[in-house]
Amino acid sequence: MRPMREVPSALLARREELLRRIAGRQVALFLDYDGTLSPIVPNPEDARLPEAMRTTLVALARHYPVAIVSGRDLPVLKGFVGLEGVFYAGSHGFEIEGPGGQTFEMEDGRALLPELDAAERELTSGLAAIPGARLERKRFSVAVHWRHVDVGRGPEVERVVDAVLARHPRLRKSGGKKVFEVQPDIDWHKGRAMQWMLRALRLEGEGVLPVFLGDDLTDEDAFKELEGRGLGLVVRGEVERPTAADYALADVEEVRQFLELLIARAEGTAR
Repeated sequence: MRPMREVPSALLARREELLRRIAGRQVALFLDYDGTLSPIVPNPEDARLPEAMRTTLVALARHYPVAIVSGRDLPVLKGFVGLEGVFYAGSHGFEIEGPGGQTFEMEDGRALLPELDAAERELTSGLAAIPGARLERKRFSVAVHWRHVDVGRGPEVERVVDAVLARHPRLRKSGGKKVFEVQPDIDWHKGRAMQWMLRALRLEGEGVLPVFLGDDLTDEDAFKELEGRGLGLVVRGEVERPTAADYALADVEEVRQFLELLIARAEGTAR
């Protein structure tokens, strides 16, 4: 792990190095959604996929295996992206759908859905007095959004979440950009979901280079899984933090430019 500011740019400082590392390898792409394919927005329901990015993803999927891996609920994620022939991993990988009817659902997580229901009720009650706090229930998690909470009351939101978790030890808290996620406390995350999809795609050989792009703390699990066998690219955000990523991209537009570079490489037009 190193500070994000020390991670070299994939498009500027290390473009040629990166192209050498992927030369002769079959690249498999795993892409976070919010903050990676779509800009972070004040209201989560407004995070639509930009048309330029959609066009790029359509071209990308012609040449590479592509998976969209997100904390979003699976139906919401599929609705936002709307592409055929790609994998979708929702709820941080607790549920997955792929081409040809391939599906996965974390059974241990399903057994804890009643406990998530109870935590959701308690969070609703505990956060009612904090203006701007908002709950988003997903199948396998409860997201507590606090982007619109007065900055001085952010710690109060976390105390409410921690108090609920103290009553539900089979659940855990993960962090993100102005959000806390309450999930089943199971050893499953985006990195493990990525490994499942690689097996489903029969892409576990040494000639395969998995590449994961993401911007948030939950993407670090995937970056760590790739150490020594793939590449992690972190999208710089508003908060400086340590990362296990190999390279960095400045924003969603640089993500699109990087994907266009991969398309050009596949078509033999990369310069």
